[in-house]
Amino acid sequence: MPDGILAEIEGSLRLFRGSAAMVERIRAGVDQMGLTPTLAVAPTARGAWWLASAGQEILILDRAALEMALATLPIAVACDRPDALGLMHNIGITTIGELRSLPREGVARRFGQALLDGLEQALGRVPEPRNFFAPPLRFAAKLELPGEVTHAEGVLFAARRLLVQLEGLLAARQAGVRRFLLILLHRNANPTVLDLGLASPGREVERFMRLLRERLSACKLAKPIEAIRIEAENFVPLHGETVDLFEGSRAESEAWARLVERLQARLGSKAVHGLGLHSEHRPERAWRALAAGERPLRGDESAGVRPLWIIEPPRRLKEKGGAPFDGGPLELLVGPERIESGWWDEGEIARDYFIARAPSAALLWVFRERGTTSGWYLHGMFA
Repeated sequence: MPDGILAEIEGSLRLFRGSAAMVERIRAGVDQMGLTPTLAVAPTARGAWWLASAGQEILILDRAALEMALATLPIAVACDRPDALGLMHNIGITTIGELRSLPREGVARRFGQALLDGLEQALGRVPEPRNFFAPPLRFAAKLELPGEVTHAEGVLFAARRLLVQLEGLLAARQAGVRRFLLILLHRNANPTVLDLGLASPGREVERFMRLLRERLSACKLAKPIEAIRIEAENFVPLHGETVDLFEGSRAESEAWARLVERLQARLGSKAVHGLGLHSEHRPERAWRALAAGERPLRGDESAGVRPLWIIEPPRRLKEKGGAPFDGGPLELLVGPERIESGWWDEGEIARDYFIARAPSAALLWVFRERGTTSGWYLHGMFA
């Protein structure tokens, strides 16, 4: 019997504007995965399953029509026992309608009560309890390519088929992902793993494809690709959002997040990231990189006044009369602020920092090494 899926759709008919419209939407989604479905709709789960198994694409809304449709189906859709099928054919029984015309007691004695129970469930005369499907907590799918691909961008079409499956799983779990892996499989070589991150949780195929296109355009292959695999886990809740009549701050924030993730896909996550303060007195280490969408924690800041523009490495200044001099005399306004730290990680510093005003009225952050005669250094500029 072919693989298939049973879905209860009665509660969704109003949302999708009827059975016919819903069937076409399902068909379009399955087509995107490169599959050819046989879709049947019936008042009972077993009845729809038997119709689809017999290759009949039909939309039945009442039980009288279902009984007539089932009567014409071959008996093989209702019975998978070779011995029972052989006996039925020997006595001239080839359809479900002909089987139902036989005495029930004789059918139960020769073929088992389970066959009769299945007929009653297909017709909706007795209930058929079923276990509901629980979507998995992670996604992993592999697709063999019809031929070797020598350019990374050549896997985009195949990747879409897997991403459609990922979108379906995420929609079923009302979830999204912040990252997923595209694994390019080669013959006799280690796979190429592309880690794609999103600035905010998402599940839309087109959004995934834009990131993938940017990343693959810069990917150089050492070996041809024979198959691809997509993996995703760590799902996060992502419920539907109400569409605003007028685009507001939320739309602007989302557009900014999409720009950030496209830049990361093209340039790499290390080249595009946020900045956050870090509880560290040494200026060189008083910041940390933030992932897209990550917000700095409260209290995550250093003591003292710090310029936004840090010059790394610090620039040596000229001296005049023992004072800092950079195209003109610097006026020391605030200081010294002594920073003496780092003995535990071999990055020890001992400096006296000052805020100074340059002849151009710019405010500079300068220091001199404590206990040495190494002179003055420019380490930052205030906005």
